[in-house]
Amino acid sequence: MSQKTAKTWSLRLLPFLLSFISFVMYYCSYSILQSYGGTSKSPNSSKALCGGWLTQKKWESLNFNSSRQTQLFLRLKDFFWKEHRSKLPLPYGVKGSEFLLLKVLAITANYQMPANLENLECRTCVVIGNGFVIKNSSLGDIINKYDVVIRLNDAPVKGYEEDVGNKTTMRFFYPESASYNPGLQNEPDTLMVLVPFKMHDLRWLKEILYNEKRVRKGFWKPPPQIWLGDVNKIRVLDPHFLHQTADKLLHLLPPKGKQNPVHPTTGLLSIFVALNYCDVVHVAGFGYPSSKNHRQPIHYYGRETMKSMKNSYHDLNHEAKALKRLEESGAILYLHPHL
Repeated sequence: MSQKTAKTWSLRLLPFLLSFISFVMYYCSYSILQSYGGTSKSPNSSKALCGGWLTQKKWESLNFNSSRQTQLFLRLKDFFWKEHRSKLPLPYGVKGSEFLLLKVLAITANYQMPANLENLECRTCVVIGNGFVIKNSSLGDIINKYDVVIRLNDAPVKGYEEDVGNKTTMRFFYPESASYNPGLQNEPDTLMVLVPFKMHDLRWLKEILYNEKRVRKGFWKPPPQIWLGDVNKIRVLDPHFLHQTADKLLHLLPPKGKQNPVHPTTGLLSIFVALNYCDVVHVAGFGYPSSKNHRQPIHYYGRETMKSMKNSYHDLNHEAKALKRLEESGAILYLHPHL
């Protein structure tokens, strides 16, 4: 065989070789995860996830300025600071919403994470997206073994336990995505974390907490007029995290003129919060089908398709690239195959 012919064959075989290496790497990591499914121990109990993942420290180069001591939620005493006043309005700051927040935080009893999580030497976390890709994955038992399980909006658990598990540590939501009775799909100790995208979101929670007359204007979809959330489990996410997600992950510029604003999805926000709070962050249920296929279901539940995302305030292609960067840097690991 001539040198030219050998070179040609090498170039032809290169893509297959790279695909094989990628498959082997994924299979090895997935096999480790599956090994947890056959034991009653959580991933954290053996410290295997914290000490064993070679990718654990590689994402420090992304400069998230994260800390395991991060305060995730707004506290009443934060509004008595004189030197750190917010310069931005919601969703990236609290300027102009201070009075509403004072009312909300005065009646909610706690601003902390549970002590059993705060005191862990290593926190293993999994963020469960609502994507169709998690359907028929049989990941439920694995998901339940993480220290922190974060879910999004009103995604159901009952009837889908085999694929998505039934443990929920935190559920991120906003009024339009709230279920009127959180107790139906969550555990009693689940923290309900409000993500305030606009002043109306805080007003909605204030009216619920104080049993005031509901104002229906200001929402793109009518939120529940009755909400049975446990006051002791309500938290309000610090808008700092949404600002940092938009800035450091998506590099979004402030909208100019009458341009429609583009904000991070609740899912990407939740991943960023997890990266700031947890030692190990895994994800499942993330990934949208091609935007050209408007009939493809987008969730593991219900019948919504890509058509429903047409006029959303999110840039899904931009977010997909951000997720890819996080995966390649070692910041996150998917629990299932994905595009």
